[in-house]
Amino acid sequence: MVDSTVTANSTDAIDNDIESGFDTLDNDSNITAETIEPEVKPHLILALDYGVKKMGMALGNTITQTARAFDILAMNNGQPDWDNLIGIIKVWGVAQVVVGLPLNMDGTSSMLSKRAHKFARRLAHRVMEQHLPVTVSLCDERLTSIEAREIAWDNGWIKNERDPIDDISACILMSTYFADPNSTIAIDAIKAE
Repeated sequence: MVDSTVTANSTDAIDNDIESGFDTLDNDSNITAETIEPEVKPHLILALDYGVKKMGMALGNTITQTARAFDILAMNNGQPDWDNLIGIIKVWGVAQVVVGLPLNMDGTSSMLSKRAHKFARRLAHRVMEQHLPVTVSLCDERLTSIEAREIAWDNGWIKNERDPIDDISACILMSTYFADPNSTIAIDAIKAE
C-alpha cells in the first residue's frame, strides 16, 4: 500500500520545483519570451534552376539538409507547364520553393535574372491562388552550372558537354541555401524591377 502523505508530499515537491523553475525563467534577464525561438517544423524544399528552355529541379529537406536531383522540366520561352509544376508542389507537400537568381559576376542583374525574378513572382502568385502554404524565395546561383558540369563530368554522369545538368545545378543551389538560409530573399519582400 502506498502512503498517501508521501505521494502528496512528492507532488508538492514537484509543483514547487516547477514553480521555482518558472520563477528562474521569469527572473533571468537573458531568457525572455522574445529570445526563445519557435521550433521550426521539418519540411520539404524544391530548388529550381530557372532557364528559358529547361528548368532543373531538386528536392531537399530541412532534417538531413541534403538535396537530390529530381527532374528537368521543359520550358516554353521561360514558362513551365504551370499545372504540372503546381501539381508537383502539391503531391510532394513542398513547403518552400527556392528559385535560382542568375546574377552577373559583379552582382548586377542580367536579362535572365530579370526573367527568373518574374517567374518567381508568378509562381508565388499561383501558389497563393491555390491556397498552398508555400513560400517562394530567390537565391543567388552564380556559377552553379559550371560547378554542376564539373561534378557531373568527374563522376561520369554525363558523356558529352551538351548533356543536361540542370537538375544537378538545382542540387548545388539547394546546398547554397542550406549553407546560409538567410541569404535568400522572400519574393514578397522584393519589389519588381
